[in-house]
Amino acid sequence: MSDWPDGYGLHVLQEVDSTLNEAARIAPMAQGPVWILAHRQTQARGRRGRVWTNPEGNLAATLLMRPAGRPEQAALRSFVAALALFDACVAVTGRISGLSLKWPNDVLLNGGKLAGILLESTGQGRDVSHLAIGIGVNLAQAPAADKVEPGALRPVSLLSETGADVTTEDFLTELASAYARFEAQFVTYGFEPIRSAWLSRAAKLGEVITARTVTTETVGTFETVDARGNLVLNTAKGRVSIPAADVFF
Repeated sequence: MSDWPDGYGLHVLQEVDSTLNEAARIAPMAQGPVWILAHRQTQARGRRGRVWTNPEGNLAATLLMRPAGRPEQAALRSFVAALALFDACVAVTGRISGLSLKWPNDVLLNGGKLAGILLESTGQGRDVSHLAIGIGVNLAQAPAADKVEPGALRPVSLLSETGADVTTEDFLTELASAYARFEAQFVTYGFEPIRSAWLSRAAKLGEVITARTVTTETVGTFETVDARGNLVLNTAKGRVSIPAADVFF
């Protein structure tokens, strides 16, 4: 079991509306990076305002931090968080098979969605004053299929797929330790090592996928993720760089 990383605080709540909301509330008083863990959320949310179902025993946590740099640099921490999640899953299960990362911010296990990441930031002008990295992991239970949008990957849980019965506190300790390692690498060496590590764990790299926004749909071969974190597809009309979309395959 990993030790809690130096320099990172911990704020544990039995119940809260959302750990992301709690991060916004405590941001003005936060002196350094702090993990917020809730045993129950009443208003959890996912990307694009979607509801995030959080059954009992699953991880609901947010890392609140004050990153240096511009918003586009801060946004790259979704890849840092994804790598940390991947390593935390390996640490608690003792296995790497079946795990992969789905652009832009999901962790897959045996082809199903195990975890999701949501970033929210505040600031003035071009600077980010606070960044909140919300993370949900299906540790004990997977939401029912009718709780996810049509066409989405089936939800899976760590327990059902691997037999690993881990508490939220123990998983968060592994996650926080892994995040601290990748954050130090990101700050020291920039995005390139993070990008390379993420690509080595990427789902469907080199295969045909579909990227959808509210107004467009792009089908192409998943070629890479570029230096800005954009999804790069090789399509019938050439290479296309996509900054934000939902991916389907």
